[in-house]
Amino acid sequence: MEDTAVEEAEVSGAAEFAPALVAVHPHGNSVAVAIGPELRVFDLKAGCPVSLSDHCGGRSHSDAIRAICFSASGALFASTGDDKLVKVWKTDSWRCIRTITSEKRVSAVAISNDDLYVTFADKFGVVWLVTLGEDGKEQVSVDNKPVSILGHYCSIITSMKFSPDGRFIATADRDFKIRVTLFPKNPLKGAHEIQSFCLGHTDFVSCIAFTNMSENQSFLISGGGDSTVRLWDYINGCLLDTCQVRDKNYLQVGELLEPNETDDSSLAIADICPSNDGSLVAVAIQSFNGVMLLACDLVGKKLSFLKVITMEKSYIPTSLASSFSSELLWTVMGASNMPNQASSQLLTRLRIVPCLQKDILSSDNSPVILEDSEVPHGEKLLLALQGSLDISKQEEVLASVLAALKVSMHKMLVKKHYSEERREQRKRGRNDKKIKS
Repeated sequence: MEDTAVEEAEVSGAAEFAPALVAVHPHGNSVAVAIGPELRVFDLKAGCPVSLSDHCGGRSHSDAIRAICFSASGALFASTGDDKLVKVWKTDSWRCIRTITSEKRVSAVAISNDDLYVTFADKFGVVWLVTLGEDGKEQVSVDNKPVSILGHYCSIITSMKFSPDGRFIATADRDFKIRVTLFPKNPLKGAHEIQSFCLGHTDFVSCIAFTNMSENQSFLISGGGDSTVRLWDYINGCLLDTCQVRDKNYLQVGELLEPNETDDSSLAIADICPSNDGSLVAVAIQSFNGVMLLACDLVGKKLSFLKVITMEKSYIPTSLASSFSSELLWTVMGASNMPNQASSQLLTRLRIVPCLQKDILSSDNSPVILEDSEVPHGEKLLLALQGSLDISKQEEVLASVLAALKVSMHKMLVKKHYSEERREQRKRGRNDKKIKS
């Protein structure tokens, strides 16, 4: 029993790690980085950090941020996490126009393509919807409370995205599945019918993204804990192709990974980022110090390995992002909620790669990672988003971040197995039971 308690404590502790996140405005106007409770934004047009204005009196969140996103138009931005708050920001002023309180911790967030609704998923797998009002304005009724629209039956939702045409909302979860649901024009009254299930992953699905072939056709790409990236016809729920990142020594196992970290659990897909035209997919992988590039043939409906961009050994990206108007791939590394970590140690490392270019497909040369002096707006941007210019001097912090990242995702998303006695104790101690009147 003592060993079981220790094991459960270790799993519980690992689940608290919160990886750093990055998001880029679709038109390249700004870039946002989330680390712990901090939301850092840099205005790429004006070349200066952004001061957030929160109508609740604070700057941002009080606990780890777990999900961030820009709306398709770029007019709105949403952030959410362990403080059970969903905050919606107007990106022209970076003023928080809405704060929604969830009953549970929130794991994913998305904004509808028309900027009228925000959806968020709690840790029990329920997706909630809130009306933002016309054009994201604040004129909404006081009783505009979240309404549940669909659920994944107590499975943590790991990623949530709207399709490019706004007709569907895709949700991925810890139980290996992806659900594609119709999103009616009036989602508060319309029926949220299931369009399809995309089934094929053999471990948790960690990330999903849509990619366009034309105005009328798009595909879904997913990554998971089974070390695969998959291409889907999401309308029909058909698996089109699978790329196993462990195949053919793509990662040069033994050179880029430590020998004891070549098991499947350490090669979970952390994030994916398609290029604007959908011909390339950048992939971040647990325990891998770099980014893998896949060629995506949307006509032939195939995924194929293209090349690997190797970064310094201490750098393992936790999140990827790009914009429609730029060929830059933004990557970030960092983690919060680690033992003995002070708020002053909430450091991130930002690396930018000019890799989402069409000529990469025909070139034998790997993209060159931008030096710090070459990034847009240089030191000013790095100081605002990283928290420090000379990250190399924070070796102890980076080392602890690196160790945390290598175990955090798998332990957080893999289902915990409790003894019968322990399950009964958890039931008696639950704090989310409904009080019957």
